[in-house]
Amino acid sequence: MPDTRSPRLAVLIDADNASARIADGLFEEIAKIGEASVRRIYGDFSSSRSKAWADVLAKHAIIPQQQFAYTTGKNASDITLVIDAMDLLHSGRFDGFCLVSSDSDFTRLAARIREQGIDVFGFGEQKT
Repeated sequence: MPDTRSPRLAVLIDADNASARIADGLFEEIAKIGEASVRRIYGDFSSSRSKAWADVLAKHAIIPQQQFAYTTGKNASDITLVIDAMDLLHSGRFDGFCLVSSDSDFTRLAARIREQGIDVFGFGEQKT
Protein backbone atom coordinates (compact mmCIF):
# COMPACT_ATOMS: atom_id res chain seq x y z
CA MET A 1 0.00 0.00 0.00
CA PRO A 2 1.49 3.39 -0.96
CA ASP A 3 2.36 5.92 1.72
CA THR A 4 -0.24 8.71 1.49
CA ARG A 5 0.96 10.87 4.37
CA SER A 6 2.17 14.39 3.73
CA PRO A 7 5.94 14.77 3.47
CA ARG A 8 7.48 15.48 6.87
CA LEU A 9 9.45 18.71 6.85
CA ALA A 10 12.00 20.23 9.20
CA VAL A 11 11.66 24.02 9.16
CA LEU A 12 14.80 25.84 10.32
CA ILE A 13 14.66 29.64 10.49
CA ASP A 14 17.61 32.03 10.75
CA ALA A 15 16.03 34.84 12.80
CA ASP A 16 18.99 37.12 12.13
CA ASN A 17 18.35 37.00 8.38
CA ALA A 18 14.59 36.56 8.01
CA SER A 19 11.83 38.99 8.90
CA ALA A 20 9.05 37.97 11.28
CA ARG A 21 6.61 39.65 8.86
CA ILE A 22 6.91 36.64 6.55
CA ALA A 23 5.76 34.07 9.13
CA ASP A 24 2.10 33.75 8.07
CA GLY A 25 2.87 33.51 4.37
CA LEU A 26 5.84 31.24 5.01
CA PHE A 27 3.81 28.61 6.83
CA GLU A 28 1.03 28.85 4.24
CA GLU A 29 3.59 28.03 1.53
CA ILE A 30 5.16 25.25 3.58
CA ALA A 31 1.71 23.68 4.13
CA LYS A 32 1.43 23.32 0.34
CA ILE A 33 4.62 21.20 0.36
CA GLY A 34 4.03 19.04 3.42
CA GLU A 35 3.74 18.95 7.19
CA ALA A 36 6.09 21.15 9.22
CA SER A 37 6.91 18.48 11.81
CA VAL A 38 9.79 20.42 13.36
CA ARG A 39 9.76 24.22 13.57
CA ARG A 40 12.87 25.82 15.02
CA ILE A 41 14.23 29.34 14.92
CA TYR A 42 17.76 30.45 15.76
CA GLY A 43 18.87 33.87 16.91
CA ASP A 44 19.52 36.31 19.69
CA PHE A 45 15.98 37.19 20.72
CA SER A 46 17.24 39.89 23.08
CA SER A 47 18.41 41.90 20.06
CA SER A 48 16.07 44.32 18.33
CA ARG A 49 16.62 42.56 15.00
CA SER A 50 15.20 39.23 16.22
CA LYS A 51 12.80 40.48 18.90
CA ALA A 52 9.87 40.73 16.46
CA TRP A 53 9.89 36.95 16.14
CA ALA A 54 8.84 36.63 19.80
CA ASP A 55 5.33 37.71 18.83
CA VAL A 56 4.85 34.92 16.27
CA LEU A 57 6.55 31.96 18.00
CA ALA A 58 3.46 30.68 19.82
CA LYS A 59 1.10 31.31 16.91
CA HIS A 60 3.15 29.05 14.64
CA ALA A 61 4.46 26.62 17.31
CA ILE A 62 8.07 27.58 16.59
CA ILE A 63 10.68 26.47 19.12
CA PRO A 64 13.29 29.22 19.71
CA GLN A 65 16.97 28.37 20.03
CA GLN A 66 18.46 31.35 21.87
CA GLN A 67 22.04 32.25 20.94
CA PHE A 68 23.38 35.31 22.74
CA ALA A 69 25.71 37.54 20.73
CA TYR A 70 28.66 37.76 23.11
CA THR A 71 30.84 39.32 20.41
CA THR A 72 30.03 41.06 17.15
CA GLY A 73 30.54 39.37 13.83
CA LYS A 74 30.24 35.81 15.15
CA ASN A 75 27.67 33.39 13.76
CA ALA A 76 26.76 31.13 16.69
CA SER A 77 23.15 30.98 15.47
CA ASP A 78 24.24 29.77 12.04
CA ILE A 79 26.46 27.08 13.53
CA THR A 80 23.68 25.88 15.85
CA LEU A 81 21.25 25.74 12.92
CA VAL A 82 23.72 23.65 10.89
CA ILE A 83 24.38 21.25 13.78
CA ASP A 84 20.64 20.75 14.30
CA ALA A 85 20.10 20.27 10.56
CA MET A 86 22.71 17.52 10.44
CA ASP A 87 21.25 15.81 13.52
CA LEU A 88 17.77 15.94 11.99
CA LEU A 89 19.09 14.73 8.62
CA HIS A 90 20.74 11.69 10.18
CA SER A 91 17.63 10.88 12.23
CA GLY A 92 16.04 9.68 8.99
CA ARG A 93 12.65 11.08 10.01
CA PHE A 94 12.27 13.82 7.41
CA ASP A 95 11.34 13.93 3.74
CA GLY A 96 12.45 17.52 3.31
CA PHE A 97 14.01 20.58 4.88
CA CYS A 98 12.88 24.20 4.67
CA LEU A 99 15.76 26.61 5.25
CA VAL A 100 14.54 30.13 5.94
CA SER A 101 17.24 32.79 5.61
CA SER A 102 18.48 35.48 3.30
CA ASP A 103 22.04 34.36 4.01
CA SER A 104 23.85 32.48 1.25
CA ASP A 105 26.07 30.83 3.88
CA PHE A 106 23.54 27.98 4.00
CA THR A 107 24.11 27.02 0.35
CA ARG A 108 26.54 24.25 1.27
CA LEU A 109 24.16 22.93 3.93
CA ALA A 110 21.39 22.70 1.34
CA ALA A 111 23.72 20.89 -1.06
CA ARG A 112 24.77 18.42 1.65
CA ILE A 113 21.17 17.60 2.54
CA ARG A 114 20.38 17.07 -1.17
CA GLU A 115 23.34 14.67 -1.41
CA GLN A 116 21.39 12.42 0.96
CA GLY A 117 18.43 12.42 -1.43
CA ILE A 118 16.33 14.76 0.70
CA ASP A 119 14.46 17.72 -0.78
CA VAL A 120 15.48 21.20 0.35
CA PHE A 121 13.28 24.27 -0.01
CA GLY A 122 14.83 27.70 0.49
CA PHE A 123 12.85 30.75 1.60
CA GLY A 124 14.28 34.25 1.81
CA GLU A 125 15.09 37.48 0.08
CA GLN A 126 17.84 37.70 -2.49
CA LYS A 127 20.55 39.59 -0.59
CA THR A 128 23.75 37.57 -0.45
